[in-house]
Formats: sequence, C-alpha cells, structure tokens
Amino acid sequence: MKEKKIIICDDDPGIIDLLEIILEDTGHNIIAEMNSINIPSLIDKEIPDLLILDLWMPVVSGDQLLKMIRKHPKLSGIPVIIISASRDGEEIANQAGASTFLSKPFDIDKLIATVEAHLN
Repeated sequence: MKEKKIIICDDDPGIIDLLEIILEDTGHNIIAEMNSINIPSLIDKEIPDLLILDLWMPVVSGDQLLKMIRKHPKLSGIPVIIISASRDGEEIANQAGASTFLSKPFDIDKLIATVEAHLN
C-alpha cells in the first residue's frame, strides 16, 4: 500500500497531536497545520490525498476553506473530513461539501475506518 498524504488543520494542539499519533500509526504521511490561513498554499504545494479540517477555527473556518477547495478545479475531488464538537456541525459541513463529518470527541476506530475508506 502506497503511503498517502493527509493534511490536518485544527487550532487545538491536543487534537493535532492525537490525530498525528493515530494516523501515523496507519502508515500515512501527516502534515499538520494549526493556522487555517496557511491551508490553501499548503494544499496547492502538497496536493494531499485527504484533508481533515476542524469546523471552528479563528480567521478562516473549516467550512470557508472547504467551499474554497470545492470551487478549485484541481482540488475539488480531494476527500475532506470535517471534525467539530458543534451541535449543528454536521449540517454546516454537509452544506459546505464535506465528504464526511465526525463529531468530537471522535471514536478512534471510526476515525481510522473513515480515513481508510476515503483513501482506498
């Protein structure tokens, strides 16, 4: 199995650390970014196989990033998992074009299964 590239963006360092630990164990290349402003250039440079975005982040929110990605011809096909503790997060994520929504705190097995499903 070829190593896949996953970009994670969350403004919570604890969530980033947790996701990195979990997903590096699955054999993928993880690129973590806490500042959502850097995501567009990072995506352009790295062309990831999957994105995991937090919904509520300062400056640029996950749904704003997702809408921008979905309008970009080169990037529109990248699967995007939105994560959030927000009650209406799933609705917002789906309206923005998320591939999948996972609520925080997420089940680790479900997270891994969801990531693998989008990468295969």
